[in-house]
Amino acid sequence: MTTPTWDPAQYLRHAGHRARPFADLLARVPDLPDHPGRPPRIADLGCGPGNVTALLAARWPAARITGYDNSPDMLDEARAAHEGPTTDGGLLEFAHADARTWTPGRPHDLIVSNATLQWVPGHADRFADWTAALEPGGTFAFQVPDNTDAPLHALMRELAATPRWKDRLAGVLRATDSVLTPAAYLDRLTRLGCAADVWQTTYFHVLEGEDPVLDWVKGTGLRPALTALADDPGARDAFVAEYRDLLRQAYPRASYGTVLPFRRLFAVAVKEGRA
Repeated sequence: MTTPTWDPAQYLRHAGHRARPFADLLARVPDLPDHPGRPPRIADLGCGPGNVTALLAARWPAARITGYDNSPDMLDEARAAHEGPTTDGGLLEFAHADARTWTPGRPHDLIVSNATLQWVPGHADRFADWTAALEPGGTFAFQVPDNTDAPLHALMRELAATPRWKDRLAGVLRATDSVLTPAAYLDRLTRLGCAADVWQTTYFHVLEGEDPVLDWVKGTGLRPALTALADDPGARDAFVAEYRDLLRQAYPRASYGTVLPFRRLFAVAVKEGRA
C-alpha cells in the first residue's frame, strides 16, 4: 500500500460527518483515573487536522493531551487551529509520530485513535505495547472504517485492477483485510487484560453538492491512488473521471442529496486494576 499524502482542506470538507463517530466513541469512554498532583495524560494517534483532538480537551480541560500524526501538512493545520493551553490549565499539543512504531514514553490514562488504524498494517500487534502503557483503569479506544466491501472501495479496487491501471496501481490501495473482525478485536483486547466493548454502526450520511461521494473519498480512501499518480496529472484526472462515473451509478443522487452508507467499527478497552 502506498503511503498517501494528505490534504487537510479536502479532509475537513466533510468535518461534521467525520467527527460524529469520534463523538460517539468518546461517549463510551469512562472517566479517567484520578491522579492527585498530576493532570491526566492523553494521546491521540493519527490526530489529522486536530479538529477531533479538540473534543478531548473539551471533555478533559485539565489534561495534557498530545495529538500524533505522520503528516506534516496535517500537523501544521492542527497546530495553527488548536494548539495551546486549555480552559482548566491543561495543554493541547501536537507532535510527529508514526502509529507503526510509536510507543508511549510514560504512562497514559487514555490512548485514542480515530479513523487511523486501518492505514497501519498489523496494527493489532501494537495493542500490547499501548495497553501496557495505560495506567490501571486507563482506556484504549479507537474507531475505524469497516466498509472495504462497500461500492466506495470495491469499485476503486476493481478499476485499479483493469488493464489500463493495474501496472500503475497494483498494491497501492488498502487491502480488504486492513480491518479485523469485531470478534478478533474483542479477543485481542480481552486477552491483554482489558474489559472490552466492541460494536459496529452504519451511518447514512446525506451528502450535498455535485459528486459528493467522490469529494468525500478524495479526502481519505482515494489518497493512495492520487499519491501514486501525482507525477502524471493527466493519468490522475483520467482515473478520477472513470471512478467518478462508477460512483454516480452506485450512489445515485436523490432530491434531498446523495446517501452514503458508511459502516464503522468501535472498540473501548479499559485496563483492569482500577481501585
